[in-house]
Amino acid sequence: MSPVVRALGWVALSATLFCGSAGMASAAPSAAMKSVRSIEGIEEYTLPNGLQVLLARDDSKPSTTVNLTVRVGSRHENYGETGMAHLLEHLLFKGSAKHPQPWGEFTKRGLRANGTTWLDRTNYFASFASNDDNLRWYLDWLADALVNSFIARKDLDTEMTVVRNEMEMGENSPERILLEKTLAAMFVWHNYGKSTIGARTDVEQVDIGRLQSFYKTWYRPDNATLIVSGRFDPSKTAQWIAKAFGAVRKPAVALPRLYTLDPVQDGEREVVLRRAGGAGALMAAYHSVPGAHRDHAAAEMLALVMGDVPAGRLHRRLTQAQLAANTWAWTPALHDPGLIVFGADLGPGQDSQTAAKALIAALESTREEPITQDELDRARRRWLKGWDQTYNDPEQLGVALSDSVAQGDWRLFFLLRDRVQQLALTDLQRFALERLLHSNRTLGRFVPTDKADRAPAPKTVSVEQQMVEFKPKPAAPPTQAFDPSPSAIESRLLKSQFQGIKLAQLPKSTRGEVVTMTLRLHLGDLATLTGQGEVPTLWAAMLDKGTQSLSRQAVQDRLDQARAELSVAYRLGVLQVVVQARRDSLVAVTELLGDLLRRPRMDAGVLEEVRRQALASLEQARKEPDALAANALERHGNPYPAGDPRHGRTFDQVDKDLRAVTLDQVRGFHEKLVGAAQMEWSVVGDHDAPTWKACVEREFAGWNIPSPVARLPQPLWNGPPARLEFKTPDKQNATMMIRQSIALSEGDGDQAALMLANFVFGQSGSSRLWMRIREKGGLSYDVRSMVQWNPYEKASVWQASAIFAPENLKAVETAFQEEVERAIKSGFTAQEINEGKNGLLNFRRLQRAQDPLLSMGLARQLELGRSMAEESRLEDAIRALTPEQVHAAFKRYIQPELFVKAVAGDFKSP
Repeated sequence: MSPVVRALGWVALSATLFCGSAGMASAAPSAAMKSVRSIEGIEEYTLPNGLQVLLARDDSKPSTTVNLTVRVGSRHENYGETGMAHLLEHLLFKGSAKHPQPWGEFTKRGLRANGTTWLDRTNYFASFASNDDNLRWYLDWLADALVNSFIARKDLDTEMTVVRNEMEMGENSPERILLEKTLAAMFVWHNYGKSTIGARTDVEQVDIGRLQSFYKTWYRPDNATLIVSGRFDPSKTAQWIAKAFGAVRKPAVALPRLYTLDPVQDGEREVVLRRAGGAGALMAAYHSVPGAHRDHAAAEMLALVMGDVPAGRLHRRLTQAQLAANTWAWTPALHDPGLIVFGADLGPGQDSQTAAKALIAALESTREEPITQDELDRARRRWLKGWDQTYNDPEQLGVALSDSVAQGDWRLFFLLRDRVQQLALTDLQRFALERLLHSNRTLGRFVPTDKADRAPAPKTVSVEQQMVEFKPKPAAPPTQAFDPSPSAIESRLLKSQFQGIKLAQLPKSTRGEVVTMTLRLHLGDLATLTGQGEVPTLWAAMLDKGTQSLSRQAVQDRLDQARAELSVAYRLGVLQVVVQARRDSLVAVTELLGDLLRRPRMDAGVLEEVRRQALASLEQARKEPDALAANALERHGNPYPAGDPRHGRTFDQVDKDLRAVTLDQVRGFHEKLVGAAQMEWSVVGDHDAPTWKACVEREFAGWNIPSPVARLPQPLWNGPPARLEFKTPDKQNATMMIRQSIALSEGDGDQAALMLANFVFGQSGSSRLWMRIREKGGLSYDVRSMVQWNPYEKASVWQASAIFAPENLKAVETAFQEEVERAIKSGFTAQEINEGKNGLLNFRRLQRAQDPLLSMGLARQLELGRSMAEESRLEDAIRALTPEQVHAAFKRYIQPELFVKAVAGDFKSP
């Protein structure tokens, strides 16, 4: 979820009692599914009990995603019930009589499972490496959870603190709370003005009887849609769905009908939020139409015309004018009349009043400065590119269909695409004039006016009538199956090398002919990178913003026309570029990337823009508990001197380094240190391997540099044992982080044992830490441990973390310490190890089924001179482990006496 979406609806996972009269019939016959329609590769069915089923098969991705959408969200909550939809999402994971511990089963089976609650719907989903047994089991769990979950008082009592911790986590973000307050002022009567997380008093004092009644009212087969996407056998899956869900009774009572709408807003509104920490932010929200309304296509385009970067009007008039560090826009497609909101994030020293005037002036000037055809065309290309990416990814598609289901009909997903394609400039301009009115704006300020301009009155639309105009497009052609096992991947890999460039290509069929490319470029050595400060960081941030022959906008336009995305990251002498494109555009995008890398524009204005954005992020981090703790661990005992790229710097030192960077330094860095002396490329997906290889050789041949290239060593170091505490006033969520270096490298004999030990102790959804601190104690929304493996030196790092309410600091520390000591003393049970093996191996298989992760992994293998055989050997070693070996590894390497712990939060003095 994007940060803006998270401001309204929170992802929640949980684990508990109640069997209602709408439960399963113990011996009811399996009901056959009835075919309804087939739309662009998606088959719709219904069961006699009203359950809607959507099957979206895609064999190119060796994973399956199952998504159950229940049409209930915070919009459906009554007075005193806010947060109930979200609470139920948590409690469904607490199990039923038939499935008492679903979360443990998820982990054992290697399922990546979760749930989300939002305004119009709640959904439960899982992705896993395609497997008939897992699919059948998960369908059975969903059917049982839909009507037979415990929803018990005892589970509510323990989960309450977890939900409250999640609430407090949101309270730490001023931007998130500003959006919450803005929408509360915007919607007077409608529940879109109420945060999905709920009012604290409602959540803390929820009546278990009312919560059970809410569950019985809305959780029923005729109020749900089951979506299965990815690789699966449609015939067998249909039988399993009919068997699992066919026995669920449809209640005799009809679903409640909701009808509340807000009146037309009749004047500007303003909200001012004052709290400690962070940089300034602005939001201007306007009432809009339902997602099913024809004009929602105009709302989507208007959001891009105004909020896109770098073409958007807000970026040009605020960011480039140095009035804001960043701008954005968002318009969710909702069941009822919704909103379109525009925002600006401010950097240090930028005045909110001046920025607010510029924001409003830019938004409400479309009468004097009409939207142009070029602006609409550019926005349309960018939106359709995003739509394609969603449609071609089975996991994203399931969530997108959930939102369309919540709007009233899943086919709205396609209808909105058609409406965007057909949108006329006159309709976009009309919509802007109707909606971007000062009387329809919520910023927070009241100004008397002689003329009361009004937006059109809110009204619902008939989805059935809207669908009359919908003409489905042909379904995408079927794709070939892909085996993600290490041996199968290695057998299909095409490896080659020229100059200092190594290539790995994995041609394979994908939906939409999608291809993912990863480039790792190594530059400099310890001598040439020392003293560079933030020059490399800002250089990397500028790379995708124009070439010597192409403007920044021209680069973005080419990416949009090619339906491609490009991301750039830099760390310690390594530049990583990840590209997602299509078969027919891969060569053109590779040529564009070559131009960006070899001949970047490096404008002064762009340097100032990325500098301001970095300073704004830094200012935000100064008061954030997790950022403070992480920075403290990086600096404590750091052995490297100032200027060394591995040196741990304070926020003030980073600030100073950012401000000191000059354009000449950035250009000089590129000229002296950047070239193809050492480079790894990997491509995964639908592409012509010889043609792409020839393109790389043509674009990068002869790109040499005089400076040496050598990896920065990462030897073992650990700060002296310590407990570091930081006070972060007005932050209602606290953080604990623990770090310990271990004398072990990736590939060592003990790697498999420590990897499995960590998975069972703190990484899986049924780990020791999760069960003790999250499930039983209800102390944390997120607690985990991990190993950062060093592939070169015997200097890996074990880390653990937890977030919690500040008042629970002692309880969290005590529980963590006790679990570490218990694991060291007694080890792990045979059941834990067996389930851990299965979960870890399935998780690794699922990772290889994700093309972006596989592409990055292959590039890293090229750097290390390895093959997929190492993956096979590691997994064979995991399979062969005994509980005694796993215990010995944990006991040998995890040493509490060496822990460096950092805690940060609004801790009260005793």
